[in-house]
Amino acid sequence: MKILLDAMGGDNAPDATIKGAINAINQIEAEIILIGNEDIIRKKVKEICNKELEEVSDRLSIKNTTETIEMEDTPTLAIKHKKDSSMVVGFKMLKQGEGDVFISAGNSGALLTGATLLVGRIKGIDRPALAGILPAHNSRLLLIDSGANTNCKPINLLQFAQMSTIYLRNTFGIEKPAIGLLNIGTEETKGNELTKESYKLLKEKSEELGINFVGNVEGRDAFSGKIDAIVTDGFTGNIFLKAVEGIGRLVKVSLKENFLKNIFTKIAAIPSLPAIEGLQKSMDYKSYGGALFLGVKKPVVKAHGSSDETLFEFTIKQAENFVKNKAVDKMIEEFEKVNKN
Repeated sequence: MKILLDAMGGDNAPDATIKGAINAINQIEAEIILIGNEDIIRKKVKEICNKELEEVSDRLSIKNTTETIEMEDTPTLAIKHKKDSSMVVGFKMLKQGEGDVFISAGNSGALLTGATLLVGRIKGIDRPALAGILPAHNSRLLLIDSGANTNCKPINLLQFAQMSTIYLRNTFGIEKPAIGLLNIGTEETKGNELTKESYKLLKEKSEELGINFVGNVEGRDAFSGKIDAIVTDGFTGNIFLKAVEGIGRLVKVSLKENFLKNIFTKIAAIPSLPAIEGLQKSMDYKSYGGALFLGVKKPVVKAHGSSDETLFEFTIKQAENFVKNKAVDKMIEEFEKVNKN
């Protein structure tokens, strides 16, 4: 297996991408191909490890490129004109079978445009979507769409529910994952036109498509552990995702500040350390990796733009599991069955 990693994409690239790859390489079976400027990558590896790339691991290699798609670039133009960028080269390698999964923390719009245009959509899916994984009570929560499609139609949310069901069943072994529709209330009549029409469509088609639709879900109930996935449009989903990440950081900072106030709080914190560490770990979104781009013909993973080396490490391990579980192959098979019917 070969993991293609955009070494130049993200706010903290190439340092974070390279460090993440070095940290992950001995925890996985796959090869990692770092895509980007070879001179820069080799120099960074030398600075980090005081070794040449080949000395670090024989499963680490480089694919040299001369261009980088920047965060401020217009997505379609960047994909069209920067043909030797780390992102475009990565997509072409993926399509041609020179790699099994592509990871990037670069320009989100360009990544989604490239995945759709260069790799292609699975037949039967109108719009691929980002599926982010978040911590929940004794479980995990799949959030789809978490940022790919800012404007959606009810049919898109129905397909997001289908993809969630297939992914969770085949990857996590959840036979009938509970799928909820993110809304401002649980009543069928609540929400805007999109959520009300999506509710009707999900209710009508769920049994036929094998979706365990449990109705509307309010944001405060999403992490109860009773919901396996929530579907929404990418605009709402991205706001929800970033709000959750912000709350997680707030809890960590507040705990630290309060326990370090004075000698008494420090002493009181000692017996509570295991519980505090457990809480911090359960709220740490970094351990869940990046967001899977479900609905394209090959595995693509979108890492957070601000990913550090730890998040890249987890994302690389997540990507290996994504390929091992044949999530995309199973998605294609399931949608082929639906289309035949």
